[in-house]
Amino acid sequence: MIELNNVTKIFNKGQANEVKVIEGLSLTVKPQDYVVIVGANGSGKSTLLNLVAGSIKPTDGDVALDGQNVTRLADYERSRWIARVFQNPLSGTAPDLSILDNFRLAALRTKSKGFNIGTTAAFKQQVSDKVATLGMELEHKLEQPMGTLSGGQRQALTLLMSVMDDCRILLLDEPTAALDPRSANLVMEAANKLINDFKLTAILITHNLKDAHTYGNRLIQMGEGRILQDFATVNKLNLTQNKIFEWFS
Repeated sequence: MIELNNVTKIFNKGQANEVKVIEGLSLTVKPQDYVVIVGANGSGKSTLLNLVAGSIKPTDGDVALDGQNVTRLADYERSRWIARVFQNPLSGTAPDLSILDNFRLAALRTKSKGFNIGTTAAFKQQVSDKVATLGMELEHKLEQPMGTLSGGQRQALTLLMSVMDDCRILLLDEPTAALDPRSANLVMEAANKLINDFKLTAILITHNLKDAHTYGNRLIQMGEGRILQDFATVNKLNLTQNKIFEWFS
C-alpha cells in the first residue's frame, strides 16, 4: 500500500523563485491497484512519482509504504519495495554491456554489499526464459550489447529487469513517450502483463490518450498540485476519450 498524507512540496522555499508544486495532497493506493495519472504539464504528476520513489522529500506531510513511514528514506533505501521505469529508454540500461550483464546488474540492485550473482548457466537460463515472454526473440541475443537495440526493445527489457528482485510497486513515468506507436504498444502490453503476473501495485503517468482510457483500474486527474478527479474502474469506463483529452490541456 502507498499512502501520502497531506503532502506538500515546495522547491526553493523562502527564495524569490519559490514554486509550490504539490499542495496538501493525500492519496492511498491499495495493494495491486493500477493507477493511471493524467494532467497538463506542470500539474505535479512527476513530482508525485518522485515523492513516492524517494527521489525528493516532501516539504510537509508523510509518505508510507506498507504501513512503514519512509518519508526520510532515500530512493535507494526504498528499492526493496519500488521499481521504476523512466520515459527515456537510455535511462534504465547500460548500453555498453550485454543484455545478460544488464540483467545481472538488475539482480544485484537490492542485494547487500559483497553479495554476488554470477552469470552462471542457471542464471542465463532464467534470463532467457524471462526475455522469451516478450515475444521479441531477444532470448537468442543475450550477448548483444544493450546499446544496439531499439528504444522499444530496451524499454521492454527495462521493465523485465525492474521486477528481477521481487519488488511490489512499479512506477511508470511516461514509459512510451520516446517511442514510436508500435513500440509503445508493445511496451504497454508487456507492462500490463508483468503487473498482472506479479500482482504489482502500479502507478502510470501518461500523456497517451488511448493508454489513459485502456489501462489501470483507477484514473486520477491532477492539476496545480492537487487531485482534481479520481475514478475507479466502473466510472472510468464511462468516460469518453474526448473527456479525458480535456484533462491534458
